[in-house]
Amino acid sequence: MARFKPVLTDEMWARIEPLLPKFVPSPKGGHPRRGDRQCLEAVLWVLRSGARWRDIPEPLPSASTCWRRLRFWQEREVWLNIWRAFLERLDEKGRLVWEETFGDATFVAAKKGAKKSGTPSAAKARNLWRQRTARVFLWEFSSPTRRRAKPR
Repeated sequence: MARFKPVLTDEMWARIEPLLPKFVPSPKGGHPRRGDRQCLEAVLWVLRSGARWRDIPEPLPSASTCWRRLRFWQEREVWLNIWRAFLERLDEKGRLVWEETFGDATFVAAKKGAKKSGTPSAAKARNLWRQRTARVFLWEFSSPTRRRAKPR
C-alpha cells in the first residue's frame, strides 16, 4: 500500500484555489463532490511517484475522480495558469534565472548497437508523456522575455 504525505502547503493552496474553476452543483443533487485540493494532491502524488492512477493512496479520492478532474482542468487551461502564477511568484522572489531556461526538455541517449530508427515500445510511449509535459512547461517560459497571462 502506498503512503501519502501532503505536498501542498496552505500558502500554495491559497494561490492555487482562486485559479480553479468554480463548481456549480447540479439541481438534481448527487454524490457529494470531493474537494479540489484532495484531487490536486492525488494528481501531484501520481506525477511525483510515477505510479498508476489506480494506486492512489486511500485517503485521496478515487482514480477516476482525480483523472476526470485533471482532464476538466486541462481543458480549461488551469494547469497553464497555475504554472504561470508560480513562475511569476518565483520571478518576484528572484529565484529564476531566465538566461538559463531551455526551449526543449527532451533528449535521446545514444545506445550502443541501437537501430537508427524503430517503433517505440509501450513503456517508452508512456515515458514520452512526461517528456511532452516537461516540454510544454519549459516552452511556455523559454525566452528571457516574460509572457503575461491573458487578462480575465
